[in-house]
Amino acid sequence: MATPKGKVSKARRNARRSAHWKLSMPGIVKCPRCGKMKLSHHVCKACGYYDGQKIVEVEEAK
Repeated sequence: MATPKGKVSKARRNARRSAHWKLSMPGIVKCPRCGKMKLSHHVCKACGYYDGQKIVEVEEAK
């Protein structure tokens, strides 16, 4: 059975875990219909389309 060779200090332990909280950049792509930026695999907030189909009715800006 594997056992640790020695004590891992709090600083070394915390340094190893320090990168776990970082978030990756969300997948942002251009909407093929209106050209606005949107999250991939999500309905476009500007035009309401997803995969070429109207999903959500969007009010036009005044």
